Amino acid sequence: MYPRFARDRISEALADTRVVMIAGPRQSGKTTLAMKFANNEIPYLTLDDATVLRAAQDDPVGFVRGLDRAVIDEVQRAPDLLLAIKASVDDDPSPGRFLLTGSANLMTLPKVADSLAGRMEVVRLLPLSQAEILDQRSGVIDTAFSGEAPQAGTSLVGQALVDRVLAGGYPEALGRARWPRRQDWYHDYLDAIVQRDVRDVAQIEQLALMPRLLSVLAEHSGQLVNYSRIGAALGLNHVTTQKYMRVFEALYLTHSLQPWFSNRIKRITKSPKLHFLDAGLLAAMRDVSPDRVARDRTVFGSILETFVFGELRKIASWSNQRCTFSHFRDKDKNEVDIVLENRKGEVVGIEIKASATVKPADFSGLRKLAGACGSSFVQGLVLYDHDKVVPFGENLFATPISSLWQGGQT
Repeated sequence: MYPRFARDRISEALADTRVVMIAGPRQSGKTTLAMKFANNEIPYLTLDDATVLRAAQDDPVGFVRGLDRAVIDEVQRAPDLLLAIKASVDDDPSPGRFLLTGSANLMTLPKVADSLAGRMEVVRLLPLSQAEILDQRSGVIDTAFSGEAPQAGTSLVGQALVDRVLAGGYPEALGRARWPRRQDWYHDYLDAIVQRDVRDVAQIEQLALMPRLLSVLAEHSGQLVNYSRIGAALGLNHVTTQKYMRVFEALYLTHSLQPWFSNRIKRITKSPKLHFLDAGLLAAMRDVSPDRVARDRTVFGSILETFVFGELRKIASWSNQRCTFSHFRDKDKNEVDIVLENRKGEVVGIEIKASATVKPADFSGLRKLAGACGSSFVQGLVLYDHDKVVPFGENLFATPISSLWQGGQT
């Protein structure tokens, strides 16, 4: 059993918030974590059970009426239940009334977001982070914002790093030792989501196109989003393409990373950047195996970027910082893969390299970002395939990818 570092945040939220939702993709471990909070006084109910689902759908008010506290799993299957929960917690505003899990981002639905505003805290739970797999709570985000030099962490380089990145973070996939078996699991997982969960969250006129669209998106992961170009491969216009892509975002499969901007730089790219949220899933869709990377390293770069993005998103869920994520690219193609900005407006930039060497030119985007931020720029990191931390100027470091699972501040 792997530790889930979001557990402390969930416990804290239940102590002062009426409704807490654990939100993330299917098979990320939400149910296992949620069941730890159930007991004789707090029943566990899952809407994956046909009888429970029918009761919640047919009479949501009656379903909730008899519950003082409860854990309700896969609540996105009966969205009207949230309105009944809202009425219940308005009548009795005690904290910790309901712990919910959801495999779809219900907060994208205006009716749901409005009804639970101020009443519910959402805790994201993505697949396992490397820090959780190694049982070594990472403080890399807190360390970066403190301005302290990064720490290397448990070394993992070369083929060992490739193997770890391509494995992904889904517990069921990690339980399969052979790559072909993991690949089978990922493809079965995607088939199940398209056949079942897409229907739960959206009315899709061309459902048969969704698997093909997801395959096209896999080829564009790590790139700027061009809705017209993506849709052209399937005969979709840019409006429909954007609508369908939002479904995959709602199911926590992909994410559109918005551009960072500043009034100090007028010529900044305004296009979002597409990312998958699990490197193993992306690798399976692209048929990128450890053997293939050993023959052709060029296929690894964009998957490594997805891996780092996903790891940072997971670490942010237990970090003391509350960060927004974005990317930076100006019209001269100076870019930074990931920009973290905390509530104080402080900025940390992160660039990702699949190579074992770093050159001064690799910091050009970070220096441009630092110039745009002024005193708000705290630190810039180039993550690379090595085991040494090397300074490259004030607040700039070449840093091993293993820093993502170093201890440091928490």
